[in-house]
Amino acid sequence: MENYKKAGVVEQPCPCPFTNLQPNTPEIRVRDGSKIRNLMKFALGRMEGKVLCRQIVFTGVGPSVAKTISCVEILKRRVQGLHQCTQLLYRTVQENWEPLEPGAGLDSLTVSRNVPGIWVLLSRDPLNSNQPGYQAPGSFDALWGEARNSTSFPKSLRVIQSGLV
Repeated sequence: MENYKKAGVVEQPCPCPFTNLQPNTPEIRVRDGSKIRNLMKFALGRMEGKVLCRQIVFTGVGPSVAKTISCVEILKRRVQGLHQCTQLLYRTVQENWEPLEPGAGLDSLTVSRNVPGIWVLLSRDPLNSNQPGYQAPGSFDALWGEARNSTSFPKSLRVIQSGLV
């Protein structure tokens, strides 16, 4: 690839996997360079502000998937009682590469890659609990409660969590 330069990138659009969204549902596209505080300010303004939204969608593709999950978890902690539905999918990205020296006999290249992406729907209203990726409100508390009492949780942390120290 040292004899080529990237001529362009074409990302195929990825349709929203959630079909029954309300018309005014905001979609927050998390990018790799997005600041979490800016994303959370916007999301909290929509979920707790004067004009309340019943639903909000977070999306992230490639390296921004982890940041998307962090934003969702922060919002779930701040706004209690949110139902969550998560969908994972792949977006096709085509990269076009041109030779550095046209007279060298090299052809143009087109490389297709499948990049993972995540879509997370948070809703104040109940969602279909039979749908794959559904998470009920407060279900993370039960998970941590089980982990605290299990033997796989380090004893020193169990003591600290129970308030005995």
